[in-house]
Amino acid sequence: MKLVFATNNKHKLEEVRAIVGDRVEILSLNDIDCHDDIPETADTLQGNALIKARYIHEKYNVDCFADDTGLEVEALDGEPGVYSARYAGEECDSQANMHKLLENLTGENNRKAQFRTVIALIIKGEEKLFNGIVKGEISCEKMGNSGFGYDPIFIPEGSSQSFAQMSSEMKNSISHRYRATEQLSNYLKERYD
Repeated sequence: MKLVFATNNKHKLEEVRAIVGDRVEILSLNDIDCHDDIPETADTLQGNALIKARYIHEKYNVDCFADDTGLEVEALDGEPGVYSARYAGEECDSQANMHKLLENLTGENNRKAQFRTVIALIIKGEEKLFNGIVKGEISCEKMGNSGFGYDPIFIPEGSSQSFAQMSSEMKNSISHRYRATEQLSNYLKERYD
């Protein structure tokens, strides 16, 4: 079985391919020669995931899935949430995003946060949604050099390490994307094996 993952983010692609395994061939947008800038105009993660999946499904007539992920910080009323990638501006600069978030939490004792991933799957004309959440907290400074995005400042519950200090195997075994992708993988196994 082949599925198009509506992304060209190589980190996400590697993560998802590692979780799903070789039972399903996961193609990127690049693999289907799609270089369109798909607008993410919804105000929810679910909405953006559906926009991307529907766009690819309608334009290329392929079974596909898309995700949207947000970091939701309790003390900031769920910010940056759906705007996580563009929190510090349209350039989608991870360093600037982390700097802004840490600045906004200066003097704040409540550092509770969660990463949430929503995956929208369109297969054989049917739409299905999967949610993955990992709870944790925001550190006071960056820690570690692995991962991407907000990984250096996010410490998952039960750990003293940030995502960026963990091996990719360790992070992948507990991450929000892992949890959503595992649901996707189990669904595909049940329905199409």
